[in-house]
Amino acid sequence: MNDPLREPLFFQDPYSTYDRLRSASPVQKIPAGSQGHHAYLVTGHAEARQAFTDPRLSKDTARFFAGRPSGRDLHPAVARNMLASDPPEHTRQREAAAPLFTTGRVTHLRPYIEEVVDRLLEGWTAGAEVDLVKGLAVPLPVTVICQLLGVPESDRDMVSRWSNDLFDAGDPHTIDAASHAIGEYMTDLVRAARDTPGEGLLHSLLRRGEAGLLDQDDVTSLAVLLLVAGHETTTHFIGNSVLALLRHPSSLARLQQDPGLIGRSLDELLRYDSPVGIATFRYSTEPLRLGGVEIPAGSAVLIAPGAANRDPASFAEPQRLDLDRNAGGHLAFGHGIHRCLGAPLAREEAEIALRALVTRFPGLRLAIAEEQLEWRHTRLTRGLTSLPAVL
Repeated sequence: MNDPLREPLFFQDPYSTYDRLRSASPVQKIPAGSQGHHAYLVTGHAEARQAFTDPRLSKDTARFFAGRPSGRDLHPAVARNMLASDPPEHTRQREAAAPLFTTGRVTHLRPYIEEVVDRLLEGWTAGAEVDLVKGLAVPLPVTVICQLLGVPESDRDMVSRWSNDLFDAGDPHTIDAASHAIGEYMTDLVRAARDTPGEGLLHSLLRRGEAGLLDQDDVTSLAVLLLVAGHETTTHFIGNSVLALLRHPSSLARLQQDPGLIGRSLDELLRYDSPVGIATFRYSTEPLRLGGVEIPAGSAVLIAPGAANRDPASFAEPQRLDLDRNAGGHLAFGHGIHRCLGAPLAREEAEIALRALVTRFPGLRLAIAEEQLEWRHTRLTRGLTSLPAVL
């Protein structure tokens, strides 16, 4: 059996693959890579929720790969970050960073986010054709997180390219090189922030270091994580949401008539086409049973929020976009102690972007046939390479 997550059609439409696998078993052993390795894929919603909170599933990738010839050369700031750690290390870093991303703090950013959206849409006119990924979904979250971290405007395209390469499903050497480029860049940026007074996100993290909560390596790895995770998934959140609405004209019309519904529609949009297809790596530290399947110790475990969010056992008619659905149980942001720290910021950016589009361009439509849309070839995230639309 070939790895079902690497088949060409999977990237265009992963949901038929997820449905086929889930119908056989919500947890099953699949080939992983080309070296004869295997992993356990979790496609059921209940099983995914359980797996996200099971302490026997570790995220300490450094410990898993210790002593194993991986042939990889990731920068330490990428390889050893909060997302790739367990308590108590994870707890210490998360408690230091979490106060920076509360709903209250993010709400204060709303005027700035609106200003960025206004600037991006400036000059867009009815009837014009634009790429909604390149013109809005990419630059909005990149601009916001780079502004928060103090990345100079002249460096933002370069940093965005490195981040893009980190999620590439292609050459591992490209991923490794990007990790070093972005790791070294953020090391220099943190050093500069330490030597210069300021009130940005890096300065807030550095003050937590002065309080004994973080060391400089922690600050650098958190900065890399916030930079990369802070825009890649939000880009796909926005792009996938716009496409879902374009594919469902009646839902788009509802939001155009009542933009106040957008905020409460975000959970359903996240559920319908999750920006995270396969969550980051976990492995079993001891034998466990999940979904009726015995998983031996030392096994790689892949949790698929994209599949779990389409599980008919948890969501009736999951293939249907229903803005009235109570979709609050979706797993697009994960679940448990590793739930996405930046979820409030991602929601704020997506709500503002969608509101601007549906209120300013009532005739918005796809500029090409749906089958011509191209998706990025990475199983970790799900997102379009472009979204041509007529305003």
